[in-house]
Amino acid sequence: MKAGFTLPEVTFHTRVRDDSIEGPNPFRWQDMTTADYFKGKRVILFSLPGAFTPTCSTYQLPGFEKGFGDFAEKGIDAIYCMSVNDSFVMNAWAKNQELENVGVIPDGSGEFTRKMGMLVAKDNLGFGMRSWRYAAIVNDGVVEAWFEEPGLSDNHGEDPYGVSAPENLMKHLEDAASSAA
Repeated sequence: MKAGFTLPEVTFHTRVRDDSIEGPNPFRWQDMTTADYFKGKRVILFSLPGAFTPTCSTYQLPGFEKGFGDFAEKGIDAIYCMSVNDSFVMNAWAKNQELENVGVIPDGSGEFTRKMGMLVAKDNLGFGMRSWRYAAIVNDGVVEAWFEEPGLSDNHGEDPYGVSAPENLMKHLEDAASSAA
């Protein structure tokens, strides 16, 4: 659907650990841009409705974390998880999930998600505006392959999951490698 689409240029407001800061909160603000994350790299980006939610925490994020080595063998340089959550929430979730391979990108205001056409209302769950679940293989800022869950709509009664699963992206990469051989 969005193959060939160039990612929108957005500034993400992140919090990064800074060992020069003493005390219980050794983090500082660091703005990161779309180019900082995607320029010159082939990456997987997956976006989901919210940190700490069941499907995201039980299946999707752990699946990409565990599969990182296999994805790297298929030419993936990085894997990023995005959500319409602030950096504090995304960092806490990354710590809770003991992430070592997947980076988190906070889209706190939903600007990137809106520009991707994936911002939906989740008021039926008390979430407000959130991302529809999707994944993409992105090469140097351009979408190479797109994996969007069915039913994109506001206040959807379900949380579909499968199209954007790590296993589905791996199958795509394996099929593409077989076709090229």
